[in-house]
Parts: sequence; structure tokens; C-alpha cells
Amino acid sequence: MNLIERMGLAALHRLDPERAHDLSILALRKGLVPLPGQPVTSVRLRLHLAGLDLPNPVGLAAGYDKNARALPALMRAGFGFIEVGAATPRAQPGNPRPRLFRLSEDRAIINRFGFNNQGASAIAQRLAARPSGIPVGLNIGANKDSIDRSADFAEVVRISGAHADFLTVNVSSPNTEKLRDLQGAEALAALLQGVLQARDSLKNRPPVFIKIAPDLDNAAIADIAAVALAAPVDAIIATNTTLTRDGLSSPHAPQAGGLSGAPLFERSTRVLARLYRETQGRVPLIGVGGIGSTEQAWQKLCAGASAVQIYSALIYQGFSLASRIARELDQRLAREHITLSELTGSGNADWL
Repeated sequence: MNLIERMGLAALHRLDPERAHDLSILALRKGLVPLPGQPVTSVRLRLHLAGLDLPNPVGLAAGYDKNARALPALMRAGFGFIEVGAATPRAQPGNPRPRLFRLSEDRAIINRFGFNNQGASAIAQRLAARPSGIPVGLNIGANKDSIDRSADFAEVVRISGAHADFLTVNVSSPNTEKLRDLQGAEALAALLQGVLQARDSLKNRPPVFIKIAPDLDNAAIADIAAVALAAPVDAIIATNTTLTRDGLSSPHAPQAGGLSGAPLFERSTRVLARLYRETQGRVPLIGVGGIGSTEQAWQKLCAGASAVQIYSALIYQGFSLASRIARELDQRLAREHITLSELTGSGNADWL
């Protein structure tokens, strides 16, 4: 982290968290954030995942740029791929403020945004206008007041899917009431059928991912794996935020919402490892949850991930984290004479 980045983070941390988040988006759009310009890449880091060519396996998770407002800058921030959203068919304000909390003592975040976004049409226009470069995917969700939430997912695909490199079905946010009920085998299978039918009507036919919660038992993980294989989906993202509050020391710990950041690492990695075992490596997995270092990214890959995503750690370490992790992964792969594909799942048993 350079001096400018350190000073910028210190200034943002003096502000209300949501105000700081909005200002960081504005700073990116105005070119005020130092960025590397190109992702770190090499023969060792490049990978082909679910039909996508990635320069490196370090992505930006959904939730940071909900409305795709800063895509030109984010595509120069060193990530191998980016996910924006979540988008719902209609714009919605989300839950009342305050709804974002820094748990600095725990290197964590609690949010209860509730899918606040400007709607699928507005986001689609920005996706269509983005520059060429790394793959950009769209996280899709349902409106809070929707009568048929499953239909909402397919509607976002119809509105926005032609402009996305991949689509992530988000049935795991804890901040929309009863949304996680859609992770049940029967409900998920029906939802995915509608999404895939909508996707198949598009000329570009983007790959479809699903994003699951970390608060699942082994039976639920097995059910999701079976549905994913049968659908079939192109990848699974494990995991979203957690409702648990184990071992936190921040006074904000009792706040309602989804917890992300460092405390989520072990829980999310164990779910990832179980999912890899249940799918027998037949579906690419993207590991997300608590990654704040190269070692933690390495552990996600060992547990079964083909690629990783980061978000909460950026709030504490800045955007230089993405390039640093990619560069150090490359160096370690070279030192240990191992490829990314050989690394994936190589330490799976350690997390079961």
C-alpha cells in the first residue's frame, strides 16, 4: 500500500461507512485512485473458467459497484474479472440507513443493504458502454416486494444478460426476507430452469453461476451440488455473507445483516471444500469470504476453488491488494513448481 492509498483510506475511515463507500466510487470515476492499469498476468496465472479467459484468478466480488458506475476504472484496478450488482428488475432503495457498519477490530463489515440498486435497465446500459478488457459479470436478484421472486431472476437476465460476460444467481443474500429459502433443492431447480431458459434466448449465452450462503449444513450443500450438476450451472460462488457472530469484539457485532471480512474465512472455506467434494471437481468453484492475503487466497484454491474474489479486505487494505495477491500467487506457483489447476483441490481434505 503506497502513501496516497494509505492516506485515502485513513480519510475514508473517518466518514460514515456508506458515505465513504459512495465517495470511493466517485474517486474511481474521477481518476483519483492510483491504479496499475493492467492486471498482473503470466502463463501461470492465466486460466479458462466456465468459458471465460481470465488474466489472473483474483476477482472483485459483487456488492462494491452495485450499479456498474465505476467499471472503466475497476477494469484497470488489477483484477482478473469483476462482478457488479446485484441488479433487480426494478430499481429499489433497499433497507433504511444506517445499513453498513465497519467492525475495524475484527477486520470485518456488516451490511443490510437489501439489494439497493438503480434497476436492471440502467445497469445494462452501463455494462453495454464499458470498455473492452477483462470479463465483467452481473449478480442478479429479486425485488423485495415481488410476488414471484423466481420470475424476477429470469427477468433480469432478459433485460441485462446480453451485456454481461457471466450471470450470478444470488439466492444467498441474508438481507431480503426469505430469499435464502430459494436455496432449497426444489425451489432452486425451478429458479435455475427459468434463468437458463432466459439465458438460452440470448445471442451471447453468458455462463450462469450461483452464489450460496456459508450457513448451510452438509445435507444442504449436497442438495445444492446435485441441483447445480443437473441444471447444469457453469460455476458456483462460495460464499456470501454469514448471519453468525462468533468471536467478534466490535461493538457493532449485534447489528443485523450479513457479516463479511476476516471472521468469515474459515466458515466459508469449509463450505467451499465440502462443495468441491460433493461436486467431485466437475463444476468450477469461486472462493470468496475473508480473503485478505495471498496465503488465504492460496488456501481457498487448495480447498477447491479455481478462482477467488475479494471485497471487504479492500476497505482495510485498498485496491492494491488485488495486484499484490496476483503477483505473489505467481511467485509462489513458480517456487513450488505447480500450476493453478494442480493447486485446485490439492488440500481439500484439510478443510473437511
